[in-house]
Amino acid sequence: MTLLRDDDLSAAFDHGSLAYDRLTAVNPGYRRDLRRSARRLGLADGGRGLRLLDLGCGTGASTTALLAAAPDAEIVAVDASAGMLERATAKRWPSSVTFVHAPVEAMDPSQVHGRFDAAFAAYLFRNVSDPDQVLGVVRELLVPAGRLAVHEYTLGSRRVHRAVWSAVCGAVVEPAGRLTGDAVLYRHLRRSVLEFDTAADFADRVRRGGFGHVRVLPLPGWQTGITHTFVAQAPGAVRGQA
Repeated sequence: MTLLRDDDLSAAFDHGSLAYDRLTAVNPGYRRDLRRSARRLGLADGGRGLRLLDLGCGTGASTTALLAAAPDAEIVAVDASAGMLERATAKRWPSSVTFVHAPVEAMDPSQVHGRFDAAFAAYLFRNVSDPDQVLGVVRELLVPAGRLAVHEYTLGSRRVHRAVWSAVCGAVVEPAGRLTGDAVLYRHLRRSVLEFDTAADFADRVRRGGFGHVRVLPLPGWQTGITHTFVAQAPGAVRGQA
């Protein structure tokens, strides 16, 4: 199977959006881990006065996590799938949250009315055709020294991490996809993780993308060694400093 990309992947997520929330709800710790990664942005004062960008927001689970971490911030949530955004916008949100239908690769500051103090990207980078290009886009969308947190399936170096991921997909993820008529999407999910960067490789990719202070932080539970939070900082002086 060839990995889904661009319009094909958006179409698969459009179809899969109907059952997406139900399926992620059976993943122990799915929403808890998103909240943990969002908190790792380290935003003070509830995010008061900050503009935050949620990239690849899907049905809004990552947006909810970001809102919990920074309830007083302005949040712009972006996704390329119209179906996923339809599910997201059907939920109740404060006026400080807005949604934009756009592929991340094509975004620029004028499209979202300026730059952002921080960006959160959950399950995005392994699904884009050119992760390095997307890192460049994100860097341009952030203010100098803006913060980035990436929550992503990136396997550790031990064979057991690949084995656990394959076992979970074979026993739970792919059968669930067949039941909902989304077998192609969930086969893509399995392979996209196996073929993407290891945690160490993705950290190196972020550094090559011009970000500094890159840290790789583990997540607890069965996803230890499978899902990580990457935190980093865009180049430039912190606001208020010379």
